[in-house]
Formats: sequence, C-alpha cells, structure tokens
Amino acid sequence: MIGAGRKAIRLYQGTKSSVVLSKSVKNAKKFQIGDLVGVGCMVDSCRECSPCQHGLEQYCEVGNIGTYGGIDRFDGTPTQGGYSTCVVVSEDFVLKVSENLDTKAVAPLLCAGITTYSPLRHWNVKAGSKVAVVGLGGLGHMAVKLAKAMGAEVTLFTRSMGKADDAYRLGASRVVLSTDEKQMADVANTFDLIIDTVPYTHDLKPYIPTLALDGTLVLVGLVGELEQTINTVPMILGRRSISASVIGGIQETQEMLDFCAEHNIVPDVEMIDMQNINDAYERMLKSDVKYRFVIDMGSLKG
Repeated sequence: MIGAGRKAIRLYQGTKSSVVLSKSVKNAKKFQIGDLVGVGCMVDSCRECSPCQHGLEQYCEVGNIGTYGGIDRFDGTPTQGGYSTCVVVSEDFVLKVSENLDTKAVAPLLCAGITTYSPLRHWNVKAGSKVAVVGLGGLGHMAVKLAKAMGAEVTLFTRSMGKADDAYRLGASRVVLSTDEKQMADVANTFDLIIDTVPYTHDLKPYIPTLALDGTLVLVGLVGELEQTINTVPMILGRRSISASVIGGIQETQEMLDFCAEHNIVPDVEMIDMQNINDAYERMLKSDVKYRFVIDMGSLKG
C-alpha cells in the first residue's frame, strides 16, 4: 500500500525492479499523485531490528521481503515482482525518481546501481581513491560510472581486451588483462577498493596482491561458495580484506538516485517488448547485451 489504503498504481517495469508512476495515492505522506517513483529489490522488512533501525533494511535480521519471491509479512501471500501493470507497496519502501533521469533507464539503478553504489559509499570512495572493477557487465559498467563520478581513478580488470574501448568510454582510465601476469604485477599494491562483479566462481588470488595497504576486495556478483583456497599471506602482509555487499537500504538507495540525477548517470540499456523476453534471456546467457534489458510494459497489453 502507499499510505494507509491498498491502492493500485500504474507500473513502468524495468530489469529486476519497478519504476512506477503513482496514479492513486491515499493518505500518503511522502508522495503526491503524479510523482514518478521507484520500487527496488525489497518491499518491506521487520523495521525493528538493529540493521533496520540504522537504515540497513537489506540486512534485516528477520529477512527483508523481496519484491519478487518474498512472503508478505501481513497476509502471507508471495510477492509477484514487477512484471505487471500495477503493484501495491508501503510508501516507506518507495523511492522518488527525478524527472531529470531517463525513465526507461531508471529501473536497473534500483538493482545494479545500488548494488555497486553501496560498497563505494561504505568504503568511502572519494576524489583520489583508486578503484578497480572486476568484470564489465550490468554491475561492472555501473561500478565504473559511479566510481568515476565520485572522483576515483578507475581500472577495469578483464579477461578480454575487447572490452577496453567500452571501459574507457564508461570512465575507466586503465584496463588490465587479469590473465597477464606482467600486467597484474604492474598494478601490485595499488587499489584502495576492488569491486568484484563476476557472478560465477573464479579465482580471487590474482587480485589480492593488487590491493594497497588496508585495501578491500568486495564481492557483489558471486552468490554461493567460493570453492577455492585463499592464500592469506598477501592479506596478512598488507592488512588486506575480502568482504561482500548486497544492494542498499532505502535511504541509501534514495541517495544513489539523487546522485545519479545530479551527475546524469543511468545504465546503458536496451528496451525490449515482453514478447521478446525469451530471446533476450538467450542473449543474456551469451553476454549479448550492453548492459541491461528493460521491458516496455506497454507491450504487455498488446
């Protein structure tokens, strides 16, 4: 619900999250009819545990309620995601979207955008910081854009130099082939933060020595077991760390949206019709997308 009443609102759907134009808002305190708003990866949390009280609803100790595949804590029904023409959401989990942003590209900000923005903010990336990004996909291209906008010197780690031109276009100042031992040695003891966006099991060991003293490698893409042995020697000798992060809290997500509006940052997207979603999925498996698909929900009615 937005406000106190369970009212439907028109939906503008994007990848993994929803951007909605409010149509019917009853007793809402934060929004007015006609506001452009967004719904991210979660629609509720317990609101009482320590993480929730500190604006970290994504780490709710009870478990946040996902926008898709979650269980409503009031009526026990499953959440259905955003592939629909309307959605009912508590206004506390609704986000204001600036009219300055390209609306067709906003939805991925609420997933890929906040997933990469949150660790950049948590590890205090600022002008002069040296940040590396592992992988140039949906998450990676947002990490490059955001880190650059924060004033960081950005390097892309990649297994294919075919991505170099895009990396430079997006804001990277250097591209390093991670399979080249000499190139990796040249950037030893360099990075304050590495954002690893790769979604499958891969070897982390080559990246650890590239961290500066007190540097951190943050996993945001891999969900599951590492299935590898990590040599702690370079970690001990450089007080280096491996950590992880998931999306962001509501306040931080709003901050991210405002930051993107200020710096004119949106993901690179390709709009598709609902009827082409299977083809898009096959293309995604082949990494044939730059860098996020967004579904035109107007095609659902057709």
